[in-house]
Amino acid sequence: MIITALDYKNTDDALAFVEKIDPSLTRLKVGKELFTRAGPELVEKLQTLGFDVFLDLKFHDIPNTVAGALSVAASMGVWMVNVHASGGPRMLEAARKAIPVAGKSGGTKLIAVTVLTSMDDTELNRVGVQLSAEKQVASLTQLAIDQGLDGVVCSAREVALIRTIAPDSFLTVTPGVRPASAQVNNDDQRRVMTPAEAIRAGSSYLVIGRPITRADNPLESLQQIHSQISS
Repeated sequence: MIITALDYKNTDDALAFVEKIDPSLTRLKVGKELFTRAGPELVEKLQTLGFDVFLDLKFHDIPNTVAGALSVAASMGVWMVNVHASGGPRMLEAARKAIPVAGKSGGTKLIAVTVLTSMDDTELNRVGVQLSAEKQVASLTQLAIDQGLDGVVCSAREVALIRTIAPDSFLTVTPGVRPASAQVNNDDQRRVMTPAEAIRAGSSYLVIGRPITRADNPLESLQQIHSQISS
């Protein structure tokens, strides 16, 4: 239910943090900066330690290039990987063909990024998207559904809308989640919610970074978030 964002600059810091937490409480997200520095070796190490890894590289390129990259990612055994839904139907189709449907047997889940949580209606308009963020998310979600993807990345604020158009099994992965007690400003996140609000809205997985990774006691922080969700 919780995915902790390993937003570290190097392997040593990432592994030092991982030693403090429990894989039964969280999965881990490895993004562009850390993966560029540490590479597949870190992903393998995290998996050896018992963690499921969400490889958050947001592939967006011509269909053949994306398919090739996803095939490699799946061969690494990662739990989840993502692409940009705005890459279009042919790219999403190629992505889906590159990774067999995970289903109940496990395997790598494939999800699509809709609208980054750092963007609002004004910024969307500046790049030529005339729809509101909510309507753009709905449009790209439908595209992901049509192409057989396992879910989407979206703001928790759009989850309730997605639940009206997507199958029950469709995953919603929501960054921009901040515990109410967290002393963290929103930085570049614009559309945020608390864990409890996100779960009530229907989020499948909550992506949380600094409130956990910068906590004095990360394990206790994870336990508290689980408690908030349960209550």
